[in-house]
Amino acid sequence: MKLHHRFADALPSLTSACQPAAPAAPAWAYFNQDLAQTLGLEQSEVLLAILSGQQPAPDSQPVACAYSGHQFGQFNPSLGDGRAHLLGELALGDEWLDVALKGSGRTPYSRGGDGKGTLAAMLREAIISEHLHALSVPSTRSLAVIQTGETVARLGPEPGAVLTRVAASHLRVGSFEYLAARGQTEDLRRLFEFTCQRHYPGVDEPLALLAQVCQRQAELIAQWMSLGFIHGVMNTDNMTLSGESIDFGPCAFMDHYDPSQVFSSIDRQGRYRYEQQPGIGQWNLTRLAESLLPLMPGSIEDNAEQARGVLNEYVEQYQAAFDRRMADKLGVDHADLRNQWLELLARHSVDWTWGHAMLPDRSEWLALFAGAADAEDWYRRWQALQPDLDRVRANNPWTIARNHRVEAALTAATQGDLEPTLALIRTLQSPFQRAQDWADFGPGDAAFYQSFKTYCGT
Repeated sequence: MKLHHRFADALPSLTSACQPAAPAAPAWAYFNQDLAQTLGLEQSEVLLAILSGQQPAPDSQPVACAYSGHQFGQFNPSLGDGRAHLLGELALGDEWLDVALKGSGRTPYSRGGDGKGTLAAMLREAIISEHLHALSVPSTRSLAVIQTGETVARLGPEPGAVLTRVAASHLRVGSFEYLAARGQTEDLRRLFEFTCQRHYPGVDEPLALLAQVCQRQAELIAQWMSLGFIHGVMNTDNMTLSGESIDFGPCAFMDHYDPSQVFSSIDRQGRYRYEQQPGIGQWNLTRLAESLLPLMPGSIEDNAEQARGVLNEYVEQYQAAFDRRMADKLGVDHADLRNQWLELLARHSVDWTWGHAMLPDRSEWLALFAGAADAEDWYRRWQALQPDLDRVRANNPWTIARNHRVEAALTAATQGDLEPTLALIRTLQSPFQRAQDWADFGPGDAAFYQSFKTYCGT
């Protein structure tokens, strides 16, 4: 695995050289054979040593990345990779991919933390990221999870692990905030140029970059919303410039439709609840716009006005993207029917995933609503519009990463049994198939669901 270090060379002000911690007794917990094949890699003892941090890859110059971030609305000027190491970039044809370790030990940005990852937290990232990929949602990927043979203290003693994350890049809104906050305009310009070369060839103006990022984020968040996915920690350091989903600690999929649903244990005010995600996307993009202002010619006032115009377009882009997704899920494009559908789901607390997947079967679908009259009335109106049922089947998964299934698998892994996690990942890679055991992937027990919380893993 030959790695390059173009980002570190181009932007030393955003990186700090540091080595991953060498684990005591590395052992494979999960290896993504499909992704490895795409990357031209083979599972081996040498690769185990590299991906665990025990041995450097050829030409690797590991760094931790610096960035700022608005965390729950509050600006922190100095965040950075507190438990991650960017090993370098891998060339895949004309494409460049970052290869990074997570949970790989202390860095200059650890702020007193141990920099380690738990097996449960790293496997959760593998489960969710690979599931999103199978759902065609842009996401970072998980190449491997490696047990370290160490114990990590979190809520209690837990087995330690390191994740290998593959990403289009690790450039974030927070990367731009870091340089803008320090007045490092020349470095900010170099970051802008690097971002355009990496993700938006042909873009050469900050306003054009903002517009492109807005479009990608509008599409991404519309996909999240259409799947009932709640990211849980949409801080600006977790919004990528590439348009990929990243960081899967407090995230979860909702069962019954509830626009105010929150799972994250640290989101006590519901800032990142399901219905708030599109608006938070615009809020984060506004922080990116502010960071780009120093690079724009003309007065700050004129530039800010132009940026506001782009940010307003994001609202329209998101709504159009969400409407398209919902039209695909319902098999018909009808705004009034769609709005009534969402009201119906909320009124009856019907499961988001099965409420859509069962649409082609009238009796099965009506059973979800216990034969309610308003549900029957809506279904008649929907059928009268002659929905495209093939379109419905192609855009509604039967299987999602149900919270109780994920937690049960991770509990087993922590206790030494990895098979439930590996089996879950295999099942979630074919989400649109109505598998033989599809009923086992239904909504969780109400008591579990009401008390369920997710954690960031640090």
